[in-house]
Amino acid sequence: MADEKAPEAKADHEPPAGAETTATWTGGTTPIDYAASAKWLVLRKKEKPSAEIFSVSYVAAGGDADRPVTFVFNGGPGASSAYLHLGAVGPQRVAFPPDGTLPQVPPRLVQNDESWLAFSDLVFVDPVGTGFSRVIEEEPKDGAADDKKKADAKDPKEYFGYKRDLESLCEFMGRWLSENNRWGSPVFIAGESYGGYRVGRMVRMLQESAGIGLNGAILISPALEISTLASGDYDVLGWVDLLPTMAAAATHHGRSRVFAAGTALDDVLREAEAFATGDYAAFLTRGASMPADERDRVLTRIADLVGLPTDLVARAEGRITIGVFTRELLRDERKVLGLYDATITVTDPFPDRESFAGPDPTLAGISPAYTMAVNRQLRSEIGVDTDREYTVLSYEVNEAWKNDAQQHFFLPPVGATDDFRYGMSLNPHMKAFIAHGRYDLVTPYYASDRLRNLMRLDPEMGNRVTVRHFGGGHMFYAWETSRREFAAAIAAFVADAMGR
Repeated sequence: MADEKAPEAKADHEPPAGAETTATWTGGTTPIDYAASAKWLVLRKKEKPSAEIFSVSYVAAGGDADRPVTFVFNGGPGASSAYLHLGAVGPQRVAFPPDGTLPQVPPRLVQNDESWLAFSDLVFVDPVGTGFSRVIEEEPKDGAADDKKKADAKDPKEYFGYKRDLESLCEFMGRWLSENNRWGSPVFIAGESYGGYRVGRMVRMLQESAGIGLNGAILISPALEISTLASGDYDVLGWVDLLPTMAAAATHHGRSRVFAAGTALDDVLREAEAFATGDYAAFLTRGASMPADERDRVLTRIADLVGLPTDLVARAEGRITIGVFTRELLRDERKVLGLYDATITVTDPFPDRESFAGPDPTLAGISPAYTMAVNRQLRSEIGVDTDREYTVLSYEVNEAWKNDAQQHFFLPPVGATDDFRYGMSLNPHMKAFIAHGRYDLVTPYYASDRLRNLMRLDPEMGNRVTVRHFGGGHMFYAWETSRREFAAAIAAFVADAMGR
């Protein structure tokens, strides 16, 4: 009798050892003892190890299964969770100056009195390719046929796409809830920038495909519709969304020829929004068909609002890119504005060059502070022992990002707004909170305002969506007042979403 072939053993993979420590947060009215756990979770594809996702969890002592848990991630694509982890949400944060300008290095880690740990357990997730998270690369067995090798070979960039990224985060959340026995806890998700896009789409995917019901979704500086982020000569909406933020920045720096320095920001934005959606939108739509005198009037108004020379605005046909605006507004002072917070400036190191070749103070400038701080938090405070490099922001992941949804070429990039609306309809108890910084040129606040007004929400659903904006830019929580206001608003939001 021939020997029966033994079943193939299940492929396994041992991730690096994690670490755990305990501490006490004293930022609220009552001290909270908590466990900080940093570890890797292995994702599988066809029952084989496929990738490792690294996360840091802060769980209050006492084993309260009714305590909410919030999963937090940033965007990019290619950004780790370090920004929200050590900027706004975690029990410790980088000590920024009150106005959000760059801190000295090495950065100081201080207790975050505005931490969301006051009302929720926290899980900071690093998507594959960021932080300590990695694709598991596996060589085919020796002697395998070439075709077999090709079939078995893993795509090292498999997770760098819309669909696979979302699937991996949904899998991680389900696995975390299982491993920590938290399926009975209220669940919230929070994401910043492209992470806000993730949240918009996961509102549907988590509930429809992964079986994870949500109590609330928090979208921070979200990019809900990818198609409006890069506008050209033939587009309208992206330019409309940007103009109010440019007007606010020009007024802040005393360069507006419409508003005097010190004009209330709400007044500036109200008038700029009316112009952007009225005369400016008509100008962008009609183009050369608009009478010359009317064109001149609109172009002059644009220039006066955004504080730039009229001839520059006229040459650009009223379409001022954020790169041009941030370099030209204070050119006479040799200053360049931050893209992510237009109130912050940096000296132009190459003022004679046609294209700006210097650093953006609101992204490149803060990277060393967050990199040093997160390595200290993980390696020294929590005790992670690994020789891996913690990747705060991976440009390799960002440049490799793709649309893996297998849609027709003629269809536009997949937006998040439809999935967000679908998820809100799917769960009549879930609530959402959308927030922006008013000086953010990368994901301008007015884009979300406009989309909110186009969602056709009925009164009941509309009452479950809160939209609120704060002083500051993309990472508005770097401003001390905004961080405090934001934390108080989210505490109230979570309590309301839980019916408390």
